[in-house]
Amino acid sequence: MNFDAYARTGVELVNARLDDLDGLRAVFSEEQGWMRDEVAERDLAIFRRAQKRLRDVFEYGTSGRDNEAVAELNALLEAFPVQPRISGHDSSDWHMHVTSRGASVSSEYLAGAVWGLSVWLCEYGSARFGVCADDRCGNVYLDTSSNCCRRFCSERCATRSHVAAHRARKRAAVGEQAVPAQPLSPVS
Repeated sequence: MNFDAYARTGVELVNARLDDLDGLRAVFSEEQGWMRDEVAERDLAIFRRAQKRLRDVFEYGTSGRDNEAVAELNALLEAFPVQPRISGHDSSDWHMHVTSRGASVSSEYLAGAVWGLSVWLCEYGSARFGVCADDRCGNVYLDTSSNCCRRFCSERCATRSHVAAHRARKRAAVGEQAVPAQPLSPVS
């Protein structure tokens, strides 16, 4: 099983806009086309609640609150239990599913996402959960950098943030130069 891929489904869910059913459908990849076809309005509320709880896990990890991240993942593992089974149509197509046959779309997707993030935490630690440092963004990411130094969800956010900081420093420097020097008052 590719646990990193399952962990990335958790990231995609947290970063998704779940305003409506179409927003939820956009979360599913091509390989999850059956989920996109079967997801229903009743699943939307379940995904929204899970999205908020998974965001909390990322915020706990980012702020060094490991015990809270672990407690929330454990609670989510109970809510969306992993029940692995082998599936496929012939010997060249065997693969694993994380829930029992007939599970709802929300159970299947969320069990995989929570399982993937739980394995990720055990493997790499909660410090590898990140929330984008660009205040205008708020997306989450999994830090795969070699020295655990990633601060942004994407190059786009990093560039935008660095350019904004550069421009702010330039404005401040120009502002300092534009302020006329105050004449020295005579000493009495």
